[in-house]
Amino acid sequence: SDQPKNDPPVDQQPEETKVNPEEEQGEKKLSKNEQKRLAKLAKKEEEKKKKDEEKKAKGIEQGKPKEKEEEILDPTAYYENRSNFVTQLRDNKNYKTYPHKFHVSHSIEELITQYDPKCTEKGEFSEDTITIAGRVTNIRKQGAKLVFYDLKGDGKRVQVMANANKHVGGDFNEFHAMVRRGDILGIKGNPGRTKTGEFSVAASEPQLLSYCLHMLPTAQTGLKDNETRYRQRYLDLIMNNRTRDIFITRSKMIQYVRRFFDNMGFIEVETPMMNMVAGGANAKPFVTHHNHLNLDLFMRIAPELYLKMLVVGGLDRVYEIGKQFRNEGMDQTHNPEFTSIEFYMAYADYHDLMKLTEDLLSGLVKSLTGDYKLKFHPEGHDKDPVIIDFTPPFKRIPMLKTLGEKLGEEIPKDIETEEAFQFFKKQAIKHKVECSAPVTTARLIDKLVGHFIEVDCLNPTFIIDHPVLISPLAKLHREHPGLTERFELFINHHEICNAFTELNDPFDQRQRFIDQAKQKAQGDDEAMKIDEGFVKALEYGLPPTAGWGMGIDRLAMLLTDTTTIQEVLLYPAMKPIVEQHHDEEHKTNEEETTTKTN
Repeated sequence: SDQPKNDPPVDQQPEETKVNPEEEQGEKKLSKNEQKRLAKLAKKEEEKKKKDEEKKAKGIEQGKPKEKEEEILDPTAYYENRSNFVTQLRDNKNYKTYPHKFHVSHSIEELITQYDPKCTEKGEFSEDTITIAGRVTNIRKQGAKLVFYDLKGDGKRVQVMANANKHVGGDFNEFHAMVRRGDILGIKGNPGRTKTGEFSVAASEPQLLSYCLHMLPTAQTGLKDNETRYRQRYLDLIMNNRTRDIFITRSKMIQYVRRFFDNMGFIEVETPMMNMVAGGANAKPFVTHHNHLNLDLFMRIAPELYLKMLVVGGLDRVYEIGKQFRNEGMDQTHNPEFTSIEFYMAYADYHDLMKLTEDLLSGLVKSLTGDYKLKFHPEGHDKDPVIIDFTPPFKRIPMLKTLGEKLGEEIPKDIETEEAFQFFKKQAIKHKVECSAPVTTARLIDKLVGHFIEVDCLNPTFIIDHPVLISPLAKLHREHPGLTERFELFINHHEICNAFTELNDPFDQRQRFIDQAKQKAQGDDEAMKIDEGFVKALEYGLPPTAGWGMGIDRLAMLLTDTTTIQEVLLYPAMKPIVEQHHDEEHKTNEEETTTKTN
């Protein structure tokens, strides 16, 4: 044997003097001190490994399962995995899931405003302790002792830096292993800047406040599917800051309008949503049923008649902002449930209201944008915008006179004759203007005006002096027989406002209602019924009054640069998914029944 006689066998050598054979083959044999150092490191590794295994086993026993990483799961598996994990946390007495309260000293916006200018030195943090809360939108781990979060709240984002050395309460790795994108996190810590210079909060006491059980879309893919965005508006708001901005602008718009009328001495009122008679506009109503009275009622299509009755009672300036319901089609600019504002002003006429409208809208646009000119992208944001100029005064266009000029024909003086009906019908056929049934003179005029006049109304434009036939609640024109003192304001080719000098003659009003009833009998579902209660109110005396209505939703579309009404409604009307599934099941059942019968 090559082994020296005085040395013990290799397998009996002390642990610290064992040498790897591969090391003996090296150019230089390791010293005893180096061997001891390596042995000590190996022992530490073994102890760490054993400790990790014990900790893992202990965690499982206490109901602390390891979650699979988000990126390796599909959304369904992620939901099941996350739900199981949170369920076990809820059953574990060592955890307080879904706490009742978390004190927030600053919103994220307030934190940035107060401390971002003060914290100027890289790598330094303030001694001030603050508490913030928000939703986790991104997680970046750097080793076992450092985790970065992007925390979002109130539309603002701040970075949170969690360092194991500053962690208070519980195990650092255990806590941060539980956090997922979408979770609501409360942070106690100190504001300052990281070594790279980004404003951040150094977390000392993080707390999970609520759990997101569903996998959020990634920042790269985003949430772009409109069907999902409209049905799950909460998810849309989480993922898309633009959606949040749209509804903040809408809110500011309504606040401005309300302030404008309050400052003019108007009183805001509320009128019934359910009516015995669907009046105040030409529209098809929704029908509901009152069980106690065993009575069918109509959801209101407009608050007009109630508001005018208040003026009869002595409330000279009233307005209402509220919902209207019209049982009609849905498209890019129509929703069956929509918001409008209507006001009525005693001792004014439609000329006064045109001036008031100019002041309101030009002031609103300048207040929100800083300018009278507004950029709008009708073809999408990847195309060139159009410029809509709200500088007053707005253009005024007489309806029938302008229509005659566009047609190159003289409009019949009496438009309520059969001859006039045939004239407008001929023009519609000639210019390929479609008019759905029932085909009446009023509907033909409306379609022709839309085809020839409204298409030119990009900038705010008043179309004025409508014929009596299509204006059952407007006062007769003081200069032009057969016309009324009415205007509609069109912007970007869509109606935004409708207003007129109000009809306050009860005899004339009753006859107008009778004429509308005849149109309804001809099949026009949108024609008005006779409202005897309103006529009786007029018999007590309505002072000379002007009335005005504006669609809040369409104006919001303009001010937020959106082309569909669904974008400015938090919860637009959608066909229920349940009904779609029911239809498919019904169809399948029919097919199965047919097969069995055959």
